[in-house]
Amino acid sequence: MSAKTLSATTPAATSPVAKTTDREAVAQRLLRSSLEHSYEPNLDIDWDAPLVDGAYGMSPHRVSLYGTELWDQLTEEQRITLSIHEVCSVARVGLWFEIILMQMLLRYAYDRDPRTQHIQYALTEIADECRHSVMFAKMTERYGVPDYKPRWLTQHLGRFCKTVVSGPAMFAGTLVAEEITDQLQREAMKDNTLQPLTRMVSKIHVTEEARHVRYAREELARIAPKANLVQRTVGRWMTALMAHRIATNLIHPDVYRSVGLDPKKARKVAKNNPHYQASLRWTARKLVPFLREQAMIGGPSEVLWRKAYLV
Repeated sequence: MSAKTLSATTPAATSPVAKTTDREAVAQRLLRSSLEHSYEPNLDIDWDAPLVDGAYGMSPHRVSLYGTELWDQLTEEQRITLSIHEVCSVARVGLWFEIILMQMLLRYAYDRDPRTQHIQYALTEIADECRHSVMFAKMTERYGVPDYKPRWLTQHLGRFCKTVVSGPAMFAGTLVAEEITDQLQREAMKDNTLQPLTRMVSKIHVTEEARHVRYAREELARIAPKANLVQRTVGRWMTALMAHRIATNLIHPDVYRSVGLDPKKARKVAKNNPHYQASLRWTARKLVPFLREQAMIGGPSEVLWRKAYLV
């Protein structure tokens, strides 16, 4: 047998999985980027560094009570405290969804060809999300806040989604969670008034989530046009349900206890706060047009998007 026959390039020339499709080309670029631009939060974040006195946890104008009479009544110290609890609440919702996403991606990869770059990237994304989940957990631990896990109904709806959601709804729901938090973190990583811990966590998440967003957008754009009426209708409702649960759970009511406010009253003020409603729409300003293009927003299910103040 000749050396040419044994060369590493010969099988690739005949293997069906070696054909370069658009899907494979995108996955190959994402895999390369993962090798060149990834972090290990346990090593890249100084978890023992002291917190900075007077630094906010998240930008004040993104805090849910900003612009209300309740906000005006808070001292500067209370505002800082509330901002730290709210950034940790957002991170906890992010952690909740990333656990859901990891399970959806595992189901997605289970029956597909692992030789493809596309599935190898899905497995790489799972590894990314595992590190992110630990990073968010360590951040909330470092800030010394309670575990603001989603409430009972949302927790159990998450169990349902991770078990059954697939197809267009899986990728659309992924984009909802990733792009909403991405907008907040892109702003936070550049804000020098924030705690360095918030900024570094945001930087790591933004860098790696950019690949996840690209992966989900590309795949949704491929499969959404092929969906039939039933698949599209179910996909819209499932996506709308996930969007509503994510947006309405970003700020856990118990965060208001940190500054001596009644959770029910403060939550009601935040929900009716025009500034906070505008912030929610701002986080979805790039997401909503794209999902409309893919016919994943529209019809009766859009009421859930409006109730969540995302459109």
